[in-house]
Amino acid sequence: MKPFLALLDCNNFFVSCERLFRPDLTCRPVVVLSSNDGCVVSRSDEAKALGIPMGAPLFQYRRFFREHEVVQFSGNFELYGDISQRITRLLSSITPQIEVYSVDESFLDLSQLNISDYNAWGRAVRGRLLQEVGIPVSIGLATTKTLAKLGTEVAKRDPRSGGVLDLANLSPPERETHLARMPVGDVWGVGRRLSPQLRAEGVYTALDLSRMRARLAQQLFGIHGRQMVCELNGIRCHQLEPFGRVRQSVMHGRQFGEDTSQFAVIEAAVANLTARAAARLRTEQLLARTAVVYLDTNRHKPGYRRLQCTAGFDVPTADTGIIASRLVEALEAAFNPHLGYHKANVLLCDLVSEQALQTNLFGRGASASAGRDDSLSRLRAIDTINGRYGPRTVHYASEDLSAAWRPKRQSRSPHYTTCWEELPVIG
Repeated sequence: MKPFLALLDCNNFFVSCERLFRPDLTCRPVVVLSSNDGCVVSRSDEAKALGIPMGAPLFQYRRFFREHEVVQFSGNFELYGDISQRITRLLSSITPQIEVYSVDESFLDLSQLNISDYNAWGRAVRGRLLQEVGIPVSIGLATTKTLAKLGTEVAKRDPRSGGVLDLANLSPPERETHLARMPVGDVWGVGRRLSPQLRAEGVYTALDLSRMRARLAQQLFGIHGRQMVCELNGIRCHQLEPFGRVRQSVMHGRQFGEDTSQFAVIEAAVANLTARAAARLRTEQLLARTAVVYLDTNRHKPGYRRLQCTAGFDVPTADTGIIASRLVEALEAAFNPHLGYHKANVLLCDLVSEQALQTNLFGRGASASAGRDDSLSRLRAIDTINGRYGPRTVHYASEDLSAAWRPKRQSRSPHYTTCWEELPVIG
């Protein structure tokens, strides 16, 4: 049987990015922490062997890390994003039919490729990624996304696979053996929410789920349940999302380094988050009709509150200055200085393509059109400079009103690939 899809999943991606510039950490337990150094979000195999769970709170594991000499890094998400883009560019050279599912996972459509031995192809791609980018990956090949995902998980766990597993060309007993070893909670689309309900129905493994009647699965879990069963039986329900698909929204958020009630700190955070979200719009040639900012107090403290402010634009825009100023104006009117805010999110939505711009009822005059073109030219010049010399080389002054909101990163590694001042130096 010919597999239609391959899923490439980077192994322990954040840790692998750190080890790329620190080969001395090979075979040592390494963890990467979340924003504000709160909890563990990536673990090396050695750290997993020590029993460190995903999401382990740092404050509870500090002594454990010291006793077992666990190396810890603050999240260096700029580095991880850049390495992810390098991987995507390499995969796009293999086939343009690619879906970037997450920062460390991509689906590839293999139907147009002339491949005689899929396991050999997978090993060749894996070797090329390791040589040209330096990141180890696992590859699952199958006829559906769910099976490809399962194949990748098996390839990660079984060293005999060599990091590649073609489920489509296994015999039925071999395929069933792999499904029987996979807990149902690890099946793509199940997770913690559906696991208890499935176990209550006597479904404990991926094999049990594949043998469930599709009609019963739909009665219990809706169309999503039917699709899971069909996909496990090789019937495609989830098509490949084309690379470069139009987004519905863009959101950027940050948990503050410390709670704040100072409006200048909030303004700096909103300006920075807006700049990042608007830059993403311009990269994909999109414009936003609506912008929303959310301010949250700490959920773990009494009296949790959320402040939401919305700004609409008669003429859709990707201009950082226009969006940020409107959001700050809306916030200023509703801001409560007696609350300590913990987190901010900026959402840009109701997106339209630059080429398919819809105006308001009265349209735009020539001067408005010229002003928009000038604005985009200016902003693209800024994007080009920042792309060449590093993020925030040129930025809005309002982003510098305060740095108190920035997350704590006490153990961050250098921005090896995105900042000139932090490039590795060979002495």
